[in-house]
Amino acid sequence: MSFDIRVSGHVKAVVDETLTGLVADLVASGVTAQDPTLWGPDAEAEASRRLGWVQAVSVSRPLLPEITALREQLVARGVTRVVLAGMGGSSLAPEVMARTAGVPLTVLDATAPGQVLAALDGDDEGGLAQTVLVVSSKSGTTLETDSARRAFEAAFGDLGIDPAERIVVVTDPGSPLEESARAAGYRVFTADPTVGGRYSALTAFGLVPAGLAGVDLDELLDEADATLLEVAIDSPENPALVLAAAIAGGAPRRDKLALVADGTHIDSLPDWIEQLLAESTGKAGTGILPVVLLPVSPELEARPADLQVLRLVDEADEFHLFDRHEGEILVSGSLGAQFVVWEYATAIAGRILGVNPFDQPDVEAAKSATRALLEHRPEPQPPAFAIEGVEVRVSDPELAASGTIAGVLDALWSRLGPDGYVAIQAYVDRLNLAELAGLRELVAADSGRPATFGWGPRFLHSTGQFHKGGPATGVFLQITERTDVDVGIPGRPFTFGELVAAQAAGDASVLAAHGRPVVTLTLTDPQPEVLSLFEAAQ
Repeated sequence: MSFDIRVSGHVKAVVDETLTGLVADLVASGVTAQDPTLWGPDAEAEASRRLGWVQAVSVSRPLLPEITALREQLVARGVTRVVLAGMGGSSLAPEVMARTAGVPLTVLDATAPGQVLAALDGDDEGGLAQTVLVVSSKSGTTLETDSARRAFEAAFGDLGIDPAERIVVVTDPGSPLEESARAAGYRVFTADPTVGGRYSALTAFGLVPAGLAGVDLDELLDEADATLLEVAIDSPENPALVLAAAIAGGAPRRDKLALVADGTHIDSLPDWIEQLLAESTGKAGTGILPVVLLPVSPELEARPADLQVLRLVDEADEFHLFDRHEGEILVSGSLGAQFVVWEYATAIAGRILGVNPFDQPDVEAAKSATRALLEHRPEPQPPAFAIEGVEVRVSDPELAASGTIAGVLDALWSRLGPDGYVAIQAYVDRLNLAELAGLRELVAADSGRPATFGWGPRFLHSTGQFHKGGPATGVFLQITERTDVDVGIPGRPFTFGELVAAQAAGDASVLAAHGRPVVTLTLTDPQPEVLSLFEAAQ
């Protein structure tokens, strides 16, 4: 088998109980047949135009010669550095492909000015003169992607390079981006419009940037193809049915899913799973919250009752691990197989939960708030207090009553219920402040509850849906920065610095309006000792 899943203990009992109904209702074959009625009448209209991903392997095959030919043309001209401007499903899948294959791909899914400058300036793989930009947006109106395109167009022009020779566009047919790109003479790849962004790994959105970077796409699609029959059969052995039952079944259900890369050869897969699962299921007050962990994370030492652990392993390790991890889910498989099985399992999990896995009703709220802040530019909210190079802002004045960072964090953790979680959202230059990711471990240990970590605004296109539409059990810790570095956006009345600030403030306002507690810590020291600050606050 190209994909294998093992369950034991309580989760095996959940799977055995849940599989009976899924098999009897012919759910697997129904997904393969693109039956839009599987998710109920309220979801039928959306599902009827969002199931094209089940045919992605066959639909995408004809793209491969075109991608290979374009890569060869670029390499022949000395263009060997690939930058991808895309958000959510348009960037996470090709990032996994490239990292797993060990080929360089620069992903620009950020609006922090420092990251934009780094993408424009180049790196060890070559500078702007050796760069091709892939602009990837399903809607063709994604603000972050449009801003990156404008910056690169200007930068290419400053070097005397025709942008039409260096910009490749991936979008849906008929989108505003397709129209403008063709008018500008850019190379355009259109994807199947019946595939939603987070299910688009094996479409042009995943394959074009990965293929231009040097990923073996034939092998990837062969891996996916080898799994299609397994996931289409209405059988208790169907790995997609087993996975869906394991993560979405049971009563009471464990609604936090720990994703632990424990020896797998696939790099960064939990980040892709996180956006697929959170955005698909986090709505109508329910959902599955993916929590990306290390093998030594605090949650694995003192396990919350609502946390289900899933380990991504290599097949050679699986039997060795199976005896040691009772009650866990062990998953192994090729990358192409993982994409197929997780997409099927997520759609089926939506049916189990009673939600539409193809819409994202709460994502637009943060975008609207950002646009409003950019249009009207209100005066910045004054901090509740400032201390040690950090400004503290809170959604509720009581959170800041202590006047200390330690007190603020304790007050935020006190809002956590027995089924709560902490979401850390870092709207910073992650190339300069990469160590911030370590906050997740500290916060999980200090709060005693599962903690997630997301780089902003990237997470807005994934877990952002769960934050507003899922269970109202989260508390939110934003990290922003004040920096003198900024980059203008050609043709726009705002800069990247103003954009990222508006995105953070807009999301905080929407979370607060949903009754979610929010603490925002703004780093004003150009070289903050962030982890030391939090360690001291514990």
